[in-house]
Amino acid sequence: MHIVVTLKQVHDPNTPPERLVLGADGKSLTNPAGVSDVANGYDVNAVEEALKIREALGGSVTVLGVGGEALKGHLRRAIAMGADKAIHIEGAGGIDSDPAPVATLLAAAIRTLPAVDLVLCGRQSSDTDNGQVLFRLAEQLGLSAVSPLKRMVEVAADSVQVERLTDDGVQRVRSALPVLLGISNEANKPRSPSLKGVMGSKKAEIPTLRAADLGVDLPAPSMVLRRVYFPEVSTARAEIVSAADGAAAGRALADRLHEEGVI
Repeated sequence: MHIVVTLKQVHDPNTPPERLVLGADGKSLTNPAGVSDVANGYDVNAVEEALKIREALGGSVTVLGVGGEALKGHLRRAIAMGADKAIHIEGAGGIDSDPAPVATLLAAAIRTLPAVDLVLCGRQSSDTDNGQVLFRLAEQLGLSAVSPLKRMVEVAADSVQVERLTDDGVQRVRSALPVLLGISNEANKPRSPSLKGVMGSKKAEIPTLRAADLGVDLPAPSMVLRRVYFPEVSTARAEIVSAADGAAAGRALADRLHEEGVI
């Protein structure tokens, strides 16, 4: 079974808001010192799910993504986890990327590969939360799409049965292969790369494909980013009011709140 997984590089969603640096153009974020971009968490869940399926049924796992040169580091980590190979597609990444050209590039790259049985994507990216690329990709490849996937129930040579999250519960779905699945973080806990995997990934060749190599004309962006906005981070100040007993503490607190104009 040949499984393809898509991977995106994003700003680390765990970066404290007070450390976010907005670019002068008002549309870009600059990483603070000591903070690097990371692989989209849902996409890492998709890599893990692909590895589990390959371990059960055999086959191969190919990971590919659209972005700058730095994306290769995250593709290499996917190889360290156990993926068989990775492909880098040159294009805009992070919040600068747009679902339409990204899906076009991914679809064109996938068409150059041997027959694909499963395409696994993260349910959405943690930087924009659009969740559009997987559906655009499925349309261009002529595949059905099931997302977000909570659990892989059964995988056979010609079909899959999954549990899909809905607004009010879980829906069990069976689909013939090939199919595209959007993986959620409930599906699994991604493994850490082994030392052997890390060493092997350093030697892996990750080819770079460009739009010209794939013979595609990129479509116009489906949306225009006008500005990035996040509110100012307020600083909290705490003061402990103490007294000899509860009644005195209550009076002292009331007096202090009166001084601040709260009451």
